[in-house]
Amino acid sequence: MNDSRESETERVTRQLRDEILDGVRPPGERLVERELAAALDVSRVPVREALKALVSEGLVTPRPRSWSVVRTFTDSDIADLTEVRTAFEPLTFRLAAERRTREGLDRLRKTLDEQLVAARAKDAVVARRKAADFHELVTELASNELLIEIERPLRSRMRWLLTQHDDLIAVAGQHLELYRAIANRDVDEAERLAGEHLAQSQVLFRFSRGMD
Repeated sequence: MNDSRESETERVTRQLRDEILDGVRPPGERLVERELAAALDVSRVPVREALKALVSEGLVTPRPRSWSVVRTFTDSDIADLTEVRTAFEPLTFRLAAERRTREGLDRLRKTLDEQLVAARAKDAVVARRKAADFHELVTELASNELLIEIERPLRSRMRWLLTQHDDLIAVAGQHLELYRAIANRDVDEAERLAGEHLAQSQVLFRFSRGMD
């Protein structure tokens, strides 16, 4: 349920972000203020502010005057994101296994269960959203404020990267193994599995994009 205090700009930003990450608005699609305002039944001001926010998040590329386009991630962009993920993710899972709380573990389990249900039902949108939620929750469980500060401005781009797969069951299964390591406070196993998950994710990513 959405927060009733959510502003119009926040609502428009959230909706456009979800549509981009879910693939409803594909790379290169034009985002014209006037057209979006009419479609979303709002003035152009919240649309303008939403587009600025999405530019700062790295999901939208600005164009002259009053329109933008959904960002097309290049191979170089993807390589950069993967390098950052490779540097931080094993540490994040290790810290999560060491510092997780009962409440945090319960939230992680709930998200994982929702991902598993969606994956088995072949609901790609929900399964991919929950997969990204799983990683964000693990960052919270790591309980390192600097790590969270580093992750926050990259969150939308990382969510995009984490949704670029088609084998929903495989990813959910990997997350189940990672959850068990965190639940058991097995820090070495969590770090090892995180490394394997990264390698397997890159294989699934190349396969889903038809890359050699």
